[in-house]
Order: sequence, then structure tokens, then C-alpha cells
Amino acid sequence: MYKVSNFLKSGVHFGHSISKLNPKMKPYILRTDKGIHIIDLYKTIKKLCLSCNYLKKIATSGKVVLFVGTKRQAKNIIAYYAQKINMPYINERWLGGLLTNFSTIQKSISKMNVIEKNKSLGLYNLISKKERLLISRVHSKLKKNLGTVSQLQVLPDCIIIVDTNKEKPAVNEALKLGIPIVGIADTNSNPDKINFPIPGNDDNSKSINLILYYISNFIKLGIDFYFKNNQKK
Repeated sequence: MYKVSNFLKSGVHFGHSISKLNPKMKPYILRTDKGIHIIDLYKTIKKLCLSCNYLKKIATSGKVVLFVGTKRQAKNIIAYYAQKINMPYINERWLGGLLTNFSTIQKSISKMNVIEKNKSLGLYNLISKKERLLISRVHSKLKKNLGTVSQLQVLPDCIIIVDTNKEKPAVNEALKLGIPIVGIADTNSNPDKINFPIPGNDDNSKSINLILYYISNFIKLGIDFYFKNNQKK
């Protein structure tokens, strides 16, 4: 199922330059080539397999997985795979306190939903143009920050992160609350902070796409199993 050739074609094995190495990633490095660390793809596949099996297992229980990736190379890919399996995602920016101050964030989500409901009912046609403009600005801001997690009714049971260095606030909040993290760990990452690190290139869209392809497929298998068994009850 996991073909090394596919990982090679997608550039999953390319790490960062030698100068950017996090020493804790040494066990996953095969060699160096022209000043670049080359990741051992057999270890990548092994870790990816462990991650996928874990995600499939929690999905069979109907649990929620949050996708996080705000860097340019990951944004569209994160949105595509999260939407495909109907899971929440963050691809604009991490909103501070999203997890650790979840109750307050939920109030903002409720506010956004109320504005959208009132708008659909035509209630804002009864107020002045200036008031409509102010409400529209508030809604736009809320939508940008919260739109992709509007369906997040409870804290996620797991977080999938692309580039754990860039998404440090998300990592720190998840660690504080004990929420498991599945993350692509490039050679400049600290795998010790990730429950399920996947050694791989987190700067290349093809690499990110391939890894999330496998991850989302396994989550989908778990979701299908969950709904199939709950329909019988």
C-alpha cells in the first residue's frame, strides 16, 4: 500500500539544510546530500502507518480530528482533505486560546452563527445601513478567524499538524490539554513534542498532499465504520 517510489516522487525524503537540524531528528535521517539531510523513507512509512492506524481507531469511535496548517504550501491541501471527510480545520491563522479558552471561542462562534441566521431571515433589512455595515464587518472578522471551525462543538480528540514549528501555539495548547498530536516532522522539528511524528518534508506541497492523502483515507475508513455500526442500533 505504501510505495517508497511514491514518496520519492513527492519529495518526502528531502529535509532541511544541515545547519537547521534538530538533533532529536537524527534517528530519522538516512544521509546528507549536498548539504541537505535526507530522511529515511522506510522510517517515514513506519511512522505514517502507526499514525494512520491510530486515527482510524479514534474515528471508529466517532471522535473529532482537527486539521491545522496555515503555511502557503499547506493551506489548500488542509482544506481539501478536511472538507472531504467533514472534519474541522484551521488554514488561515491559529486563534490564540482556541483550545485552552474553548468556552470563550464557542461564544464567538455562536455570535457568528446568530448573525448568519438573522441575515438569512432578512432581519437586518429592518435596521439602518450604518448598523448593517458594522454587523457585516464583525461577521467578516469572525468568519475569517472561525469559519473553518464553526462546526467544532467540542474539543478535538486529536490534532493533525503540518509544520509543528510554525504551528507552535497549536502544539503548546494541545500539549497543555493532553490532546494527542499527529504531525509531519521535518529535520528541524522536535519529534518529542508530537505523539505521532511522521518524518517528512513539510515545505513541499506534493509531500504534504501525499501524507494527508493516506491520513484522510484512514480517517474515512474509521468514520464509515462508525456510521455503519450506529445505523444498526
